[in-house]
Amino acid sequence: MMKNKLYQYLLALVFGLLSTQLAAQPYPNKPISLVVPQTAGGTNDIVARLVAPAFGEAISASVVVENRPGAGGNIGTQSVARSAKDGYTLLLTINSAQAINPALYKNPGFDPINDFVPLYYIGATPYVLVTPPGSPYKTLADVVAAAKKKPGELSYASAGNGTISHLLGAMLNTSAGIEMQHIPYKGVAPAINDVLGGQVPLAFASLPSALNYIKAGKLQAIAISSAKRSSAAPEIPTIAETYPDCVGEVWVAIFAPMGVSADVVKKIQAAMDKVMARPDVREKLIAQGLDLSPVPSAKLASLLKDELAKWVKIVKASGAQLD
Repeated sequence: MMKNKLYQYLLALVFGLLSTQLAAQPYPNKPISLVVPQTAGGTNDIVARLVAPAFGEAISASVVVENRPGAGGNIGTQSVARSAKDGYTLLLTINSAQAINPALYKNPGFDPINDFVPLYYIGATPYVLVTPPGSPYKTLADVVAAAKKKPGELSYASAGNGTISHLLGAMLNTSAGIEMQHIPYKGVAPAINDVLGGQVPLAFASLPSALNYIKAGKLQAIAISSAKRSSAAPEIPTIAETYPDCVGEVWVAIFAPMGVSADVVKKIQAAMDKVMARPDVREKLIAQGLDLSPVPSAKLASLLKDELAKWVKIVKASGAQLD
């Protein structure tokens, strides 16, 4: 019995010493988790998998992308907010989760301002209204005419209640004076799949998630949601060309839980500067439809505050509310 207790004591002492030594080592000294709070196939998942290898090289650590979907992004976001404040668990998220969910959910389980340190803005991209090839809807005018002819019958898919893809449909309803029916999905991938399969006639999807299907001729693009046409697909007209107030984009950024040291923050930002300076990474992101116009890290916090104020009004006007 005494030998067992002595063995357990010595084992605990060894592990304690190892833990102390690891903690004393400079950051990073173990793998970094890059949490994506949505399912695979969405904008931030695509961006994360393009950025992670280069980020790992720049910061000299293994970087693992983890999808933790659920509750419109709340579950993954909460998990990062509650994680250790050591820089080994980071959030790569989109504004629909970080700026819309606090207005949409009565209790999203996190505070976007007080629970997170804004680390790095990567880029932004529009949404695109798509339909299957052979659809009678070739232009935005076709969609509006059909919706006016039979109010409430024409439906569109989105990545979920309260997402930008949902709210863009609500905005178009208001702008065009129509009544399309909203069909929410648990992520953009299943929404696109049902459009491909003909179960739903239309969907709003982020350009990165739909672009390969459009280029392959499997989806037909009707219009995009940015204020100007995308350099990745300049042939697609904007919704704003017809309805100037109907504009909405998704931006992607990296956050850490509040409490991460300033030294760790600087190391992550410096590594991401190297990543975003790489021509190969930039080319891949631009090819996916991202606008890489820089937003300095110091201004990411103010961008988030502006977005929170913007979307709370749109959510209120749409009547969307989730528990």
